[in-house]
Amino acid sequence: MCPDATAKQDWKIGGYGPGHPWYYVLGGKPLTFKQIRESVRAREYRGYKATNIDLIDTKAEPRRSEELRRLRLSFFDHLKEDVSGYRRAVRELHRYRENEDREAIPECCDAAHTSVSLKHNHLFNDFAHIILLDELLSRQGDLFGF
Repeated sequence: MCPDATAKQDWKIGGYGPGHPWYYVLGGKPLTFKQIRESVRAREYRGYKATNIDLIDTKAEPRRSEELRRLRLSFFDHLKEDVSGYRRAVRELHRYRENEDREAIPECCDAAHTSVSLKHNHLFNDFAHIILLDELLSRQGDLFGF
């Protein structure tokens, strides 16, 4: 699958996307890290901390770049933790699915479904923040703050 097809893929099952537990209850496949990242890019999502990041971007150099780089490293630390958590949650979901009654009609989601959806959302925000910071760091700020 080419990157454009991955980015434009509509990951919906029964109207639910990978950020919702019912996506997994209904049999949705956990996305790869690359698919999550490309989904962020395709939607042009900036993350829940975009407003704070934009405020830092208005500062004069060199403080602007120093703070953006520091924040970027912090988000990479979050990303590493969330990657480990997502992998654990996906393994747990696979174990859950091996033991579930496939004939039964689901009435509610279980902890395995909620866990993987939450970890997906953490990764979604981590990628959004890092992509935004990379974009801002690729531009040189005004050295005199004008």
